[in-house]
Amino acid sequence: MRRWSRTWSITGGSRSGPSIEGPKDTWASGLHYEPFIGRWSRKVAAEFLAWISLPPGSRVLDVGCGTGALSQSVLQNTSPGSVTGIDPSPEFVSFARQQIPDQRATFKVGSAESMEFPDAAFNATLSALVLNFVPHPDLAVAEMRRVTLASGFVAAYLWDYSGRMELLRYFWDAAGSLDERALELDEGRRFPLCRPEPLRQLFDSAELRNVEVRPIDIDTVFRDFNDYWDPILGGQGPAPGYAMSLTEGRREELRDRIRGTLPVSGDGSIRLTARAWAVRGTP
Repeated sequence: MRRWSRTWSITGGSRSGPSIEGPKDTWASGLHYEPFIGRWSRKVAAEFLAWISLPPGSRVLDVGCGTGALSQSVLQNTSPGSVTGIDPSPEFVSFARQQIPDQRATFKVGSAESMEFPDAAFNATLSALVLNFVPHPDLAVAEMRRVTLASGFVAAYLWDYSGRMELLRYFWDAAGSLDERALELDEGRRFPLCRPEPLRQLFDSAELRNVEVRPIDIDTVFRDFNDYWDPILGGQGPAPGYAMSLTEGRREELRDRIRGTLPVSGDGSIRLTARAWAVRGTP
């Protein structure tokens, strides 16, 4: 079985900046992922499910299920017959199992690029915020098509990293202004897939039909700056991984630069927009 990994590796740390081995993205702690991205992923998931309209009794596959945000939304907002989630991270699979005891849900360690399911096993095959991290997303979407019934559909969504995923744009714009090497880690530059036309082309190349792409915008409201900054210290994902690779002094400099650019309301809250691009097609 081909496995894909989301592993972040930045070594060192000095006044001149971190020594960057390469963009490898760590997603291992569900506890730290939830306050950073998980809480916003759940809001997008609800809008996404309203768009795709899962028929009652559907057998649903969640590819790259992570902490189970999309799977849980499927269970809470629709009436599926079953939900199966796969993810390459044993830690995330364990977290999802603990958080979602629903008997209709099953979570397994597995690869998006080579799935151990028979052809046409699911009514709907979904993926949330993960295809850009898969080394070969074309193989992943081909597999998603393979395991989906001809009468079903394949759908996914990804953050608009280069545009209106604002909680990350403020981070990387500040980081890049302080350290040119941070620019190569910016998801907006690293993931050209996370735009409408590349997403459409990806689904078209998998010979999916009736392909549609649309934006999903949600409000991400932070009660204060600490509510924005503290989850970054958990180290889960490219931006937090970069922040935690810095020396304490350089991390404080980055924190202060971000604080100075965020739009803060009179009550101290910070209201940003998070946009995801959603895509769907039929086998």
